Amino acid sequence: MIVTIMKAFGAILLTLLTLVGCQTIRNSGNMPLLAPTAQTLRIATYNVHYIILERDTGAWSVGDWERRKTPLDQAFKAVQADVIGFQEMESFGRGSGGRINLTLDWLLENNPDYAAAAVGDPAVFPSTQPILYRSDRLTVLDQGWFFFSDTPDVIYSRTFNGSFPAFTSWAQFRDDNSGEVFRVVNLHTDFGSRSNRIQSIELVAERTAPWIADNETLFVIGDFNGRIGDTVVDILAEAGLDFAPVQGSTFHFNRGINLFGAIDHIASSGNTQLVGPPIVLRQKFAGEWPTDHYPVIADYRLGQ
Repeated sequence: MIVTIMKAFGAILLTLLTLVGCQTIRNSGNMPLLAPTAQTLRIATYNVHYIILERDTGAWSVGDWERRKTPLDQAFKAVQADVIGFQEMESFGRGSGGRINLTLDWLLENNPDYAAAAVGDPAVFPSTQPILYRSDRLTVLDQGWFFFSDTPDVIYSRTFNGSFPAFTSWAQFRDDNSGEVFRVVNLHTDFGSRSNRIQSIELVAERTAPWIADNETLFVIGDFNGRIGDTVVDILAEAGLDFAPVQGSTFHFNRGINLFGAIDHIASSGNTQLVGPPIVLRQKFAGEWPTDHYPVIADYRLGQ
């Protein structure tokens, strides 16, 4: 009897390992990222994970940031985005008041051709989802935010079920090359609560509806915590947004383990056209994983 049970357990374990291996292969792979051109606009999204200021060592600590920061800068440079929205770009610590942002300061210091939009005094503007852009090509026209809450215009208001605040940041730009104006909406939904995710995306659909109705060129990007075909994606698709068909994993458990399909997305509407397939950079930089997500990149042509 014991031998039979052990054989059965071994067969089940082998089956599970095979399934995991097949899923990992299915959701992996690298397509080459071509150099951007002046005729297209490169949009990217990247969840870079928060830093815990009161933790000296261990996962996501200040010490861990020292390991990650050079690889992260290399990843940022490799993307070559015209616009890139970040999620979890937060240095979290009691009493910091949101005024410390090690990741944002580091990237701006090491990439002088970029500036940050969707940022401001943390007392009046949540700055943990900044949108970096090429300042020699783009001009910021406006920016704003709203929280995933019953009181979305109250800064740092808790989510619909009372959990930690989550929000959308946005910025409007003019492309100085073409004169085209477009808006980037950068979101991060609650990974732990499906009801929060759905209500949050419904709010995004409500807030973006006037821009879509006016036929604005609009990009909605970020960590949706939902795959293509999930309700949180379908709600915005039904609202008029076209999702770039990202293939494979965008979250990898900080280990390069690609178990399920993309949860980080780039969607668009208005006067723009996707040029080529979106790219996910599934690679280490300087021998390290910069964070637990991969950057997602898509090139668009503005105007007709």
